[in-house]
Amino acid sequence: MEVDEPREFVLQPAPQGRTVRCRLTRDKKGMDRGLYPSYFLHLDTEKKVFLLAGRKRKRSKTANYLISSDPTNLSRGGENFIGKLRSNLLGSRFTVFDNGQNPHRGGGSTNVGSLRQELAAVIYETNVLGFRGPRRMTVIIPGMNSDNERVPIRPRNASDGLLVRWQNKTLESLIELHNKPPIWNEDSGSYTLNFQGRVTQASVKNFQIIHADDPDYIILQFGRVAEDAFTLDYRYPLCALQAFAIALSSFDGKLACE
Repeated sequence: MEVDEPREFVLQPAPQGRTVRCRLTRDKKGMDRGLYPSYFLHLDTEKKVFLLAGRKRKRSKTANYLISSDPTNLSRGGENFIGKLRSNLLGSRFTVFDNGQNPHRGGGSTNVGSLRQELAAVIYETNVLGFRGPRRMTVIIPGMNSDNERVPIRPRNASDGLLVRWQNKTLESLIELHNKPPIWNEDSGSYTLNFQGRVTQASVKNFQIIHADDPDYIILQFGRVAEDAFTLDYRYPLCALQAFAIALSSFDGKLACE
């Protein structure tokens, strides 16, 4: 996989028929006893091309991750700010945005084309019993047009957006995905998925995302290979920014979902 312009590459859907293999690393060093780690996404190739970095923002009421195309500048004001991931108050629903204008800050006069796009929503089903079984995830992404380009979803207010449309079951031009249910393995005494050797350590964070119509086509898979290293592989129609942000959502301490 040759990447000439990483900043453009991370927003483009994966080439059809190809799996983009990446490695996500977590850096807990630095500030705050590891409460605000940084995350880095590289292509899992010999060259280890850097793609994206993410960091949880401090002083934010909800989980809020900034995503940057520069591993050294993870500030919102920088020109390398490329998107963000934000949760609801419970930490059970997440929305992924690009770096467009927030409609609530533009004073109403903003040109629609400059409004931010919603690139994905992730819903974790809460587990009332506190049973630490496998997580159940739903992922909503914009659909694709006949030119294999993402349909832009640019909500102007809080009464629109991927989560609202999903709740209202208005799924035109959206794609609804789910995690593949893991199977209980008597030998290991744990729930397992077949990652074809790409994942080597059991973790509640490991997941595979599929479409109900084709459960063998794994659109996204994520899993642990070391204490702070994970593989992240994605396919069409996802782009790297969507895949990275969906994976970041799984790091959040969703007490309601365990």
